Amino acid sequence: MISVQNFGAENRVVVVGAGIVGLAHAYAFARRGWAVTVVERDLAAMSATVRNFGMVWPVGQPLDDRRGLALESREIWLKIAREAGLWHRECGSFHLAYHADETAVIQELLASETGAQIGEWQDADTVRSRCPGVRAGTGGRGGKLEGALWSPWELAVDPRRAAADIAEYLHREFGVEFRWGTSVSDVIVESDRSTTVVTATERLTARFAVICPGSATDHGFGKLLASQGMRRCRLQMLRAKTAIPVGKHLCAGLTLLHYGSFADLNGLPAVRQRYATEWPGYAEAGIHLLVSQHGDGTLTIGDSHEYEEPFRPYLRESIFAMILDYFNTFLPIDGIEVVERWDGVYGKHPNLPYLSLDHEGTPGPYGPVRIVGSAGGAGMTLSFGIGEREVAKMVGEAE
Repeated sequence: MISVQNFGAENRVVVVGAGIVGLAHAYAFARRGWAVTVVERDLAAMSATVRNFGMVWPVGQPLDDRRGLALESREIWLKIAREAGLWHRECGSFHLAYHADETAVIQELLASETGAQIGEWQDADTVRSRCPGVRAGTGGRGGKLEGALWSPWELAVDPRRAAADIAEYLHREFGVEFRWGTSVSDVIVESDRSTTVVTATERLTARFAVICPGSATDHGFGKLLASQGMRRCRLQMLRAKTAIPVGKHLCAGLTLLHYGSFADLNGLPAVRQRYATEWPGYAEAGIHLLVSQHGDGTLTIGDSHEYEEPFRPYLRESIFAMILDYFNTFLPIDGIEVVERWDGVYGKHPNLPYLSLDHEGTPGPYGPVRIVGSAGGAGMTLSFGIGEREVAKMVGEAE
């Protein structure tokens, strides 16, 4: 028998999806005093939310509204982490430069009108004093450490525990209810102020339903996001044991080619051409290197980017070998033991940081159903800011 829970109250919302995007919306509603029920088809968050670096990474965002969104999200992360007792580290990041053209691009960014908001240049001696595990250089195509862009804004969280801990916090502090292992079969718009979420055992009627399907494309809402340009990206990643003291988030020259904050810099084509010559195949595989260190000392290392579907069910050792070869240019590979390998999939729009649609697939107006897509590989960085902004619009606090 299907039970009917006609909540009736104007301050009731159902969130579908307990990944980081869904949790962010649940928090934004709950802190405003709304009664929140979260419905999740798996027994726990299992997809992109638990398969990433655990990086809150403002430095990777373009110097437009997305950076502001990232910094807003960062502040919410800190508040929740402190209140919930989540492991986190205000670690900052080093973007390492081992070649003159990389140094030139970083200096160009820092010299821009908004460069001072991002961070500062630190020389090689300072970098190694603050992060002793970083290599001075390997010579040849590995280069010699010249210095790094230091950004103080980055946070580290544990991606394997954060979602579960946040869910527990939301339940404990705000009474948020969770329906784990529960699939949604339908979402019915009852009126312009009411909607019903249907599962196998319940009909949950509320003022709003927020659908956060992540990278899923096997149901109507995922297909709706795909019809508006969202595509899936698959990546390969590793975890390693190490005694290397890292602490900071790390990346190096390849990452200059990946993030929008560097995309329009005049020096970037020279870097791109050198990597095409010295590191063939890396651009085609979408490989760049991020390294984060967790509370237990392990490193998460990655990643590659693959967009052509269908994704094959096999991981390629050649990709892992390429990742580790480049890792070895700035951290010693003989100092790690790889203990896990996996793949992750997230949804990404080619132009927008995320998609927000109504049930008919249009951006507005904000009615009783909202579908919010993946943040395109920046879920940990942007989601709490996204949740705050979306909920403000839904409840009439912002246009």
